[in-house]
Amino acid sequence: MTLTAMFLAALPIGIGATVVMDLWGLLLRRLGVATLNFAMVGRWAGHLLGGRVSHQAIAKAEPVRNELAWGWVIHYATGVLFAMLLVGIVGESWLRSPTLLPAVIVGVGTIVAPLCFMQPAMGAGFFASRTPTPARNCLKSLVTHFVFGVGLFLSAGLLALV
Repeated sequence: MTLTAMFLAALPIGIGATVVMDLWGLLLRRLGVATLNFAMVGRWAGHLLGGRVSHQAIAKAEPVRNELAWGWVIHYATGVLFAMLLVGIVGESWLRSPTLLPAVIVGVGTIVAPLCFMQPAMGAGFFASRTPTPARNCLKSLVTHFVFGVGLFLSAGLLALV
């Protein structure tokens, strides 16, 4: 499978899975559970372009222009990249007949990105260790990435039907 074909297959799967994850986040917010503010992702990216990788607390960093929009773009682009990872691992036959387990394994595996890279870079520490409730935050991330994995499966399943 060429990189272009992999991207074209992963694009709707990644977008769909990210929408599923965002619906989960919306439910959590309606239940009073705090979720990631994507403006902080955009702020981090804006500072990264200026050469700064990590922050003590990203919320206290200088705001950057269009940070919320950039945060959402990065969020969805990351979902597509993770879907490309899945497609690259499982191959074309899975796209024709998707199964849940590979999608959930990749979805849960993507938790490494926030816990070991984004949270430390944004000032929350590895595995949210600098937050008031690290275990709760890690569990919340784990469930969210599980939901993303289910979204990968559901999106691929819908595409297989058309």
